[in-house]
Amino acid sequence: MKSIATEVDDSSARMRQAAEAQLQRPGFAMAPYFYRSHVTYQRELQGILYRSWLYAGHVSQLGETGDFLVYELGEDSVIVARSAAGDTGLHAYTNICRHRGARVCEASSGQRKTFVCPYHGWVYNLDGSLRAAREMDQLPDFSPADHGLRKLRLEVIEGLVFINFDPDAAALTAAMAPVARPLGAYQLTDARVAHQHTYRIDANWKLCLENYLECYHCATSHRHYARSHSLKAVPEEVAALNAEMRARADSVTGVAGITDEYRALYSEAQGFGACVSHWRYALYEGYLTGSQDGTPVAPLMGSMQGYDGGAGDFQFGPLSFMLAYPDHCVLYRFTPRTLTATDLEVVWLVNGSAVEGRDYDRDALTWLWHQTTLEDEHIILRNSAGVNSHFFEPGPYHPQFEALCAQFVSWYLKTLLDAPT
Repeated sequence: MKSIATEVDDSSARMRQAAEAQLQRPGFAMAPYFYRSHVTYQRELQGILYRSWLYAGHVSQLGETGDFLVYELGEDSVIVARSAAGDTGLHAYTNICRHRGARVCEASSGQRKTFVCPYHGWVYNLDGSLRAAREMDQLPDFSPADHGLRKLRLEVIEGLVFINFDPDAAALTAAMAPVARPLGAYQLTDARVAHQHTYRIDANWKLCLENYLECYHCATSHRHYARSHSLKAVPEEVAALNAEMRARADSVTGVAGITDEYRALYSEAQGFGACVSHWRYALYEGYLTGSQDGTPVAPLMGSMQGYDGGAGDFQFGPLSFMLAYPDHCVLYRFTPRTLTATDLEVVWLVNGSAVEGRDYDRDALTWLWHQTTLEDEHIILRNSAGVNSHFFEPGPYHPQFEALCAQFVSWYLKTLLDAPT
């Protein structure tokens, strides 16, 4: 099923009117306008996403000099490349030639010594600086130093590479400090990507994100997930289960602070688009990890020494999330591509010393979250079809299960109104 956005009365004034009206209905799902408006979509890119910290990749994908990957957001493309060893050897820059605007790299990843524009042959170094511009020395005031690829902010935190288009964005490193103990337990710097897959979903990015932010649908839509993860239940029902897990977590995992909780999301974040959170919840009895039957699927991560029957839940920025089990981590990234298309990328991380076929089976490792994501795609597409109906009337969010949706929507609407143009 492919959902096509219907036409709406669209203008900046209409967007402002719709946002102000929606703010008068706190705790309610958003009106169809916000999923169908091209004006709003451009405002989201400029006022929200280009100012936020975005997960771009993992250091294991950029291990050698010349390694690169390409991240695409909307109509924009970014190259992340390694020019030298260490975090300072990583660079992010726009994939746009400074001459006439052609993309200098069409591959999604690989290894290069330079990037050469296929149009007029301008050559760029791995750090984005201009190496050569054919015959441009005929211009008396032409300086290669003034024509490098446009640089983006880049920070590496525990092996995770984040970028930001905003040169004045608050540092993500400082915002992440409160989750250092639980995040550090997995030693992601030494981990590696075992598998990644991009699911193209023909729906507005906010529908995809809102679906992830709530587990009200988990019991009805994710039979396998709901069998093992207690997040499907209201907190009161699993309070004892969570208390038991927290009581044993430090000693069983060998990690002091593995259950540290912290939430600074959206309007409460330390800097714009620097959302950070962590909390740990229990798996049901008999399940040790996020797999089809709950049995381990890979060697223990980092400094983890055992299975406490819990799962860590992280958020990094507004679009990236990570489920952390003792033996593997699953990272989710939502990327808007058009008004009605979203790339949902899932990345499975394992201990860096693990060898496929010896230490883990890829199908067993990926089964649960591949299955869950296919189920999400199914329900998101049907959600999108309904939201695009002329007769959809938004209802109230559940006060517990959908509280994060309400928090996101409030921040989103206020940002639409207040963000610089």
